[in-house]
Amino acid sequence: MVGPQAGDPQGTAVSETPFPRLPAFSDDERVARARAAFDRLANRRTCRAFTDAPVPREVIEYAIRAAGTAPSGANHQPWHFTAISSPAIKRAIREAAEAEEREFYAGRASDEWLEALAPLGTDPDKPVLETAPWLIVCFAQRKGGIAEDGATGNYYVTESVGIACGLLLATLHEAGLATLTHTPSPMGFLRDICGRPAHEKPLMIVVAGHPDPRATVTDHALRKKDIAVIANWL
Repeated sequence: MVGPQAGDPQGTAVSETPFPRLPAFSDDERVARARAAFDRLANRRTCRAFTDAPVPREVIEYAIRAAGTAPSGANHQPWHFTAISSPAIKRAIREAAEAEEREFYAGRASDEWLEALAPLGTDPDKPVLETAPWLIVCFAQRKGGIAEDGATGNYYVTESVGIACGLLLATLHEAGLATLTHTPSPMGFLRDICGRPAHEKPLMIVVAGHPDPRATVTDHALRKKDIAVIANWL
């Protein structure tokens, strides 16, 4: 159906397609499925030790495809994902990230920030960036739009890319992979190493692969706020 939409001051013709048909679950089935999804995601943990066991490129491709289904401001889809398996490029990213991390821990971070990180046992050394089979660098595009002509501004960029990264992590977890989100600051070196344009801002590195059998999770990381704390009902 094509026609002017209510509330559109310019009467712009909008092409439409029917909303996809959703399964006709009973309320009990919806609760069960929501609970099952929660149970799976509640088992997701940040991993800080990976093996170098390979992961098929197709797994990463489908995870990125899933991320690309995220809602976004004006449907401009302001994201780009660079998937890296090259040992040389992973090594370059590790070296650059560790250089920034050393400055961070040596004085760039406030005492309060370092105190907050202490229970997680993090430090400037990031061997996982080289060991894990895949790094996915997530970029936020300040401009470009869906036409990809680079001339159009984008909207709600950080929010849109954040949702896409959440879907990326959830899909990788569903595929049975461990992940780590790494955010060295500043991250401009990622744009240079990945050959991305100046209007793209790197937001995070998602490390993906198989957990090392000796990997552990700190007790601090297992603490999650109760729903009574993170939600209220009006």
